[in-house]
Amino acid sequence: MRIPFRKMNGLGNDFVVFDARHTPLALTEVAAKRIADRRLGIGCDQVIVVEKGRDGADAFMRIWNADGGEVETCGNAARCVAQVLMDESGKDSAILMAKAGKQACARADGGAIAADMGEPKFDWQDIPLAERMDTRNIDIKLGPIDAPVLFGPAAVNVGNPHCIFFVKSAAAHNLEKLGPLVENHPLFPERANVSLAEVVDTALIRLRVWERGVGITSACGTAACAALAAAARKKLTGRKAQVVLDGGMLEIEWRESDNHLLMTGPAALNFTGEIESTDYGIA
Repeated sequence: MRIPFRKMNGLGNDFVVFDARHTPLALTEVAAKRIADRRLGIGCDQVIVVEKGRDGADAFMRIWNADGGEVETCGNAARCVAQVLMDESGKDSAILMAKAGKQACARADGGAIAADMGEPKFDWQDIPLAERMDTRNIDIKLGPIDAPVLFGPAAVNVGNPHCIFFVKSAAAHNLEKLGPLVENHPLFPERANVSLAEVVDTALIRLRVWERGVGITSACGTAACAALAAAARKKLTGRKAQVVLDGGMLEIEWRESDNHLLMTGPAALNFTGEIESTDYGIA
C-alpha cells in the first residue's frame, strides 16, 4: 500500500507528516524509527501522524521522535500541521490536540504561525524530577567536582521536560557530548531536552538544543518556550523575547493575562511523496 506524506519543517526542525484523518495509520515505534532514519528512510527529527479531531479540536497530532519514542508535544510541528489545516479550511486559526493537551494556533504577521503552548510547569513533580528540589537551580554538575563546566540548570515542563543551562556563550560548550549525559541523568525519569541558553539582553536569548530522542536540532519550539520561562523566572529577561536557535528565530511571549506561552515562527513545506507500507513494516 502506498501512503502519502508531507515533508515539512519549522526553522530546520523537520518532520514527516502523515494524514490519517480519513484512513487510519497504525504506526509502530519500529516504523517511526525507520522513517526517521536519514540514511535508509526519509529522514526527519520527528514523525507526525494527524488524526481526526476530538474534544473540539480540528485534529489530533501524534508525535514520534527519531529514536521511535512517542512524545507529548512539539511546537514546531504544531505550527506546520496548523498551517496545513488552515490552508485547507481557509480560516486563520486551528485547534490541535496532542498528548500534552490542546494548542490553539493562528496566522500571524509575515506568514508566521502563532501557537499557544499552554502554561509552563515548574513544580519538581511536574517536570518530573526524581526528587524534590528548587527547579530554578537543580542539582546537576558536569565536569570536575571542584570546578564544574556546567552546573545549576533550571527545569521546566512545557508539555515535555526541559533542562536549561544559562551560560556566557552557547557556542563554547560541546553540546553533542554534554547533551546525552543530561538527557539520561538519573534526576530525569522521563529523560529531558537539554538547552544551552545565552542571555544576550533582556529581550534576546541565543539557544542551542539537544532534543530528547533526537540529538542536536536546528530548532525546538518547546525548548525556546522553556528557556524564556526559565529566564523570566530568574529575572534574566522580561516575559517576551526573541529566541535565536541554530535554524533561525522564534518570538516567545509568556503572557501575564493567562500565564500561557505564545510561540510565533515560520512553517514550511519541503516536498510531498509516498512510501510503500511494507518497506517500513506498516501493516
